[in-house]
Amino acid sequence: MNKKKMIMIGIGVVAVAAAGAGFFLRTKQGGAAGGGPGGRGMGGPGGGGMVQEAATLVKAAVPTTGSLSLTTGLTGTVEAADVVYVYAKASGDVTDVKVKAGDMVEQGQVLCEIDTEQVESAKNSLDTAKVRLDEARSNLNRMQILYAGGDLSAQEYEQYTNSLKTAQLSYESAKLSYDKQVEYSTVTAPIAGRIESCDVEVYDRISQQSRLCVISGEGQNRITFYVTQRMMQNLRDGDSLEVSKNGVALSGTISEISSMVDADTGLFKVKADVAGSDEIAIGSTVKISLVTERAENAMLVPVDAVYYSGGESYVYVDRDGVARMTGVEIGLYDDEYAEVLSGLTYEDLVVSTWSSNLYEGASIRQKGAEEDSRAGAGQRPEAGGPGGPEGGSGKAAGSQGSPEGGSEKAAGSQGSPEGGSKKAAGGQADQTPAQ
Repeated sequence: MNKKKMIMIGIGVVAVAAAGAGFFLRTKQGGAAGGGPGGRGMGGPGGGGMVQEAATLVKAAVPTTGSLSLTTGLTGTVEAADVVYVYAKASGDVTDVKVKAGDMVEQGQVLCEIDTEQVESAKNSLDTAKVRLDEARSNLNRMQILYAGGDLSAQEYEQYTNSLKTAQLSYESAKLSYDKQVEYSTVTAPIAGRIESCDVEVYDRISQQSRLCVISGEGQNRITFYVTQRMMQNLRDGDSLEVSKNGVALSGTISEISSMVDADTGLFKVKADVAGSDEIAIGSTVKISLVTERAENAMLVPVDAVYYSGGESYVYVDRDGVARMTGVEIGLYDDEYAEVLSGLTYEDLVVSTWSSNLYEGASIRQKGAEEDSRAGAGQRPEAGGPGGPEGGSGKAAGSQGSPEGGSEKAAGSQGSPEGGSKKAAGGQADQTPAQ
């Protein structure tokens, strides 16, 4: 009997405990869900009614007018203003080299001598032509006496005269050929300047059109580089640029822009004059920075305001507190601003604040407007934290500082669960455990 009685008592204790736990849970859920005091839903005396979406704070401003430029980095080559490549005009053996790289030469100075193996032959031809010329001249002198005495006909006299003319032409041709062979064998500097390279040595066998020396003129060096057609169309003579080499930056201006495509590169060749470029060795590669595109008096918006989706660009515009996606056409842009070609007017308020809550139709409020509204109303936080005065919600449900009668957080969150009480004035509310 005692055993049966003990079993019944145990069952009763379990049933009472289960009922108490269920009541406790329902009580907590009611307070959190809004059925009881302090709930965020409908029905509780402290509830705030239907939950409304909080407006996203943004910055917005109308487009501005300004200028943008696109700076492009390129590479170029240092060249002398006057560069002459000296080539052999005849084949032969080099018999003497009188200069080396780095030497300064004057115009007409001998650079090297070449045995063209044609000088002697040309000299023999010249001597032969000279003998024939002298002979023809002597014969004509004798025939003049006979012609004057009537012992020679006019026809015969004319033949001797023509023979002299022919001999004279042969001599002049032989002399020209000889002079050319002498010139070919003695190579001279066509301009005054510096020997940049000398690629021959004594006893070298060279062929016609072999390069012998490179002479740079005494003028200022220049920079050459290549650009695309789009860049070329935006460049003008006199445009400034910056050249750098080994940490040294020099300023220059564009002096020549070719309108013909270079056969080797497929680009357009540009030349620039750079002050102080003589300090950089000819043939060196340098870095070039210049403006290749410009936009004057353009409509500008902050670059952070532009979004892209599927290759299309758009911005958000504030339309009476509602975010509206507006498609735009973007031109140039830099780290701060983007050029708007179409899609906006100067009256549109363009949102420049990024937010995950920003989408088509989202409720937005400008930060400056909120501060002005608070200053005009003379509001200041009351007891209960940063929320509004007692009885009115300072922020949407779940925000910090819920007023009295509205629960700051769900049961178990920060703030007292009893009746959904708010935080203590100016401080953090103590959580009172349920009994």
